[in-house]
Amino acid sequence: MKMRVAILGAGNIARSMAAAVRGLQERGEDVEPYAVGARELSRAEAFAKEQGFAKAYGSYEELVSDPEVDLVYVATPHSMHYEHAKLALEHGKNVLCEKAFTMNAEQARDLTAFAEEKGLLLTEAIWPRYMPSRQMILDLIDSGVIGKVTSLSANLGYPITHVERMTNPNLCGGALLDLGVYPINFACMAFPEKIKEVSSACVKWETGVDAQNSITLTFEDGRMAVLYSSMMVQSDRLGVINGDKGYIEVQNINNPEEIRIFDLSRACIRTIPVPEQINGYEYEVLACKEALEKGWKECPQMPHAETIRIMELMDSLRKSWGIIYPMEK
Repeated sequence: MKMRVAILGAGNIARSMAAAVRGLQERGEDVEPYAVGARELSRAEAFAKEQGFAKAYGSYEELVSDPEVDLVYVATPHSMHYEHAKLALEHGKNVLCEKAFTMNAEQARDLTAFAEEKGLLLTEAIWPRYMPSRQMILDLIDSGVIGKVTSLSANLGYPITHVERMTNPNLCGGALLDLGVYPINFACMAFPEKIKEVSSACVKWETGVDAQNSITLTFEDGRMAVLYSSMMVQSDRLGVINGDKGYIEVQNINNPEEIRIFDLSRACIRTIPVPEQINGYEYEVLACKEALEKGWKECPQMPHAETIRIMELMDSLRKSWGIIYPMEK
């Protein structure tokens, strides 16, 4: 089947998705960069011309009303994900919604229940979940090459306090939902067991959102994950999985570039490149295409239950930090 992709929103992340969709088409996949919707028609038209999309709409309502659209990618700020994903679902459209999935777990539960009721595909666009590197890392852990694994660390930081969506509480700003979600997902992919205990701390920005945070997760099987995210500094984006015979380094947990295996003497004994990619977003699109072809209503790479679990964890972290978004009051 040919899958016609529409992008709701015309910002930077929408451009990344557009490049992936266009790249898939050029590669011969049955994926079409079909339509884009923005709040102003001129903006949508400029995006469509620049990115090779067939149609442009000056409102989101027009976009989701197009009967030719098979999949809507929601690329608006966190604070609008619920509203825009629900709008698409109400119009019978399958949805790939950018992370963080929603503002909080309550919205996530409502949205997934609504999609199930409508019989439509809904999945969260948290790209490392869909990448081949995910299974490569899990296979290495299972292989025993670094022995018994009991801990990991992961971080993600960029100096982006000048970006409004990061600091504005009305846009669900803060490091956690935008950046911290990646170390959390890295940990929960490697250690899928239930979380037994959470300890954390954050430093707030002047607007009241978290500027940087540290999180320690203890899992029921005794494994631990130590995580850090920040919108104030550039970090090495490293993920390290520790075993009693060595450790695995993942270069850039946000979009893994290389996997390195070290022995007990800290010598690198193996370097594993990850497969070449368009930009990484294509794996989300291909997962949605497979799901639609097979009649699935969620993607196995990121099931609804896992999306809700991550949102519940982030809710609990924000609660412990005293961070409540204005829309939640």
